[in-house]
Amino acid sequence: MTMKWTRRTALFGAALVAGALSLGAAAKAETVLRMVQNGNLTILDPIWTTAYVTRNHGYLIYDTLFAADANYAIKPQMVDKYEVSADKLTWTFTLRDGLEWHDGKPVTSEDCMASLTRWSKRDPMGQKLFDFVKELKAVDAKTFQMILKEPYGLVLDSIGKPSSNTPFMMPKRIADTDAFKQIDEYVGSGPFIYQTAQSKPGEKHVYLKNPKYKPRNEPPSGLAGGKVVKVDRFEFIEMTDTQTQVNALIVGEIDMIEQPPHDLLPVLEKDKNVALDDWNPLGHVFIIRFNHLVKPFDNPKIRLAALYAINQEDYLKATIGDPKYYKVCGAAFICGTPNGSEAGTNPLLIKSDFAKSKALLKEAGYDGTPIVLMQSTTLPVLTNTAPVTKALLEQGGFKVDMQSMDWQTVVTRRTKKDPPDKGGWNVFHTFAVAVDAMNPISNSFFVAADGKQWFGWPIDPDMEKLRDAYARELDPVKQKGLAEKIQLRALETAQFGWIGQWYGPGARRTSVKGWLKAPVPVFWNIEKTGS
Repeated sequence: MTMKWTRRTALFGAALVAGALSLGAAAKAETVLRMVQNGNLTILDPIWTTAYVTRNHGYLIYDTLFAADANYAIKPQMVDKYEVSADKLTWTFTLRDGLEWHDGKPVTSEDCMASLTRWSKRDPMGQKLFDFVKELKAVDAKTFQMILKEPYGLVLDSIGKPSSNTPFMMPKRIADTDAFKQIDEYVGSGPFIYQTAQSKPGEKHVYLKNPKYKPRNEPPSGLAGGKVVKVDRFEFIEMTDTQTQVNALIVGEIDMIEQPPHDLLPVLEKDKNVALDDWNPLGHVFIIRFNHLVKPFDNPKIRLAALYAINQEDYLKATIGDPKYYKVCGAAFICGTPNGSEAGTNPLLIKSDFAKSKALLKEAGYDGTPIVLMQSTTLPVLTNTAPVTKALLEQGGFKVDMQSMDWQTVVTRRTKKDPPDKGGWNVFHTFAVAVDAMNPISNSFFVAADGKQWFGWPIDPDMEKLRDAYARELDPVKQKGLAEKIQLRALETAQFGWIGQWYGPGARRTSVKGWLKAPVPVFWNIEKTGS
């Protein structure tokens, strides 16, 4: 497998050599950083999809108005200064000097307002924020205002949201694209420039250092501070076989793996030229998502039956294995964080109760029609979740049709509202970085407003009333109480299931230094000193 990759790399190398000759002597010192992500990058619009591979691509070429530092505090990024009126209704933002799009045009207030508007149509925090927004108003080319209908405590948390969907800034002509259609031009103002002509989906995506990017003066911290690029060229290498990834890292054909499979970590730990970095110390949470639109999960009793059948330990053992990398946790909003509570989750989610599951199915009149369970085969950490679900649900009285496909097919198919026999689905698994799940506004799985939901499309006015109350509440103690009520409501209606927290280091060659800790893998501050 490694030799096959080596021959392909040789072809890439030949192309790079030809390019270097045309660029002259300066190109001889080019530093290239190559990384394998946790899946292939096929969708390049980070507002159209929540896929993390697309979010990572977004951080390379776009920038944000605000960013979360290593302590998850929100700091200005593209913004130089901001002010809030005494009545808390008018927020005024002034951009930094010298911000420029990759096509050479200056970043303007109009660009940023259009970008925020498009983002707000897809992201749960953006949707809730814009429920409170009366208007966006340009003051001048570098200054704009967000005028609210009433005070809102999550303004900066929303526009500084670190993960999917991240509010990346784009030129107005691109940001004016319908939020439910993909963009087809990839111009940002970020630290790297995407090279469409040199990229080939399925093999690699190429980015060059942006020579005109002006980092902030502060030291880097998480996603905030100065984004200083220390390599000339960055490449996402697309390599689906995990053993091939590990072999390629060991022999130096690639420099980094975002998320190596847990069962191969012992192999990497033994190699003196490889280091493991826990770049996301807050970790991730597994999710089971039901389709509320079609039978049988349009019936809340049948969704609840599924939750009674499952238990977190089975998933975590099958997918992660080593207990040092996982945690059984009943908190939807992450154990150890301000909103973390395990109310209502024992036995739900923690212990399987197959008798209760079967009883609920009988009450609901489940007719035995097999449910279509989508299994991802190319995202290693998710590969074993679906087989566990199949086994548990079958013990709980369900019939299950598990259909295997690559992750990008899952990402595409999950958008379909058709019945399963017409290309739709009943249930699938995903995961979220923990920072996305820490409150009921950022956590997209809790959205239950018609037309604003994430895939699965639950509708629950009572849930939305609770989320509205949380959004308005400024007292952290009262916020936590509301978060617990929201969790209990989600369990009562079996809106979805959270099935365990897990952690996973990235892997790098020891010649690569400076991988920052953040909820997202970032590629500024990284330097490469050798092979």
